[in-house]
Amino acid sequence: MQFDSFLFYSLLLWLLINLSAFILMLIDKIKSADAGSRRISEGQLFFMAAAFGALGVYAGMFACRHKTRKWYFLIGIPLLIVQNLVFIFFLYFFLFSAKAAYLPIF
Repeated sequence: MQFDSFLFYSLLLWLLINLSAFILMLIDKIKSADAGSRRISEGQLFFMAAAFGALGVYAGMFACRHKTRKWYFLIGIPLLIVQNLVFIFFLYFFLFSAKAAYLPIF
C-alpha cells in the first residue's frame, strides 16, 4: 500500500467516524423530545469522541443544540479533540518520519 492511498483511506475512515458521531448526536436530540424513548447514553457519546469522533460530537453539540449545558461535555469534548490531534500527530510522526528512528521514546 502506498503512502498516498494509506493517507486517503485514513482520512476517509476519520470522516466516517466523525459523521457517525454527528448522526448519533442528532439521533439523541430527536429522541430527547419523546419522554419514554430509549436514549443514547452519554458514555457512548464520549466513547465516540475518544475514538476519533470528537469533532463530530462537538459539531453535533452546537448544530443540534444538544448537551451544551453539561459542563463535562463543554470541557471534555474539546479536551478529547486535543487528545485526538496529539495522538494523530505522534502516530504520523513515528510511523512516517525518517527522523523518528533517531528520537528517544520517553
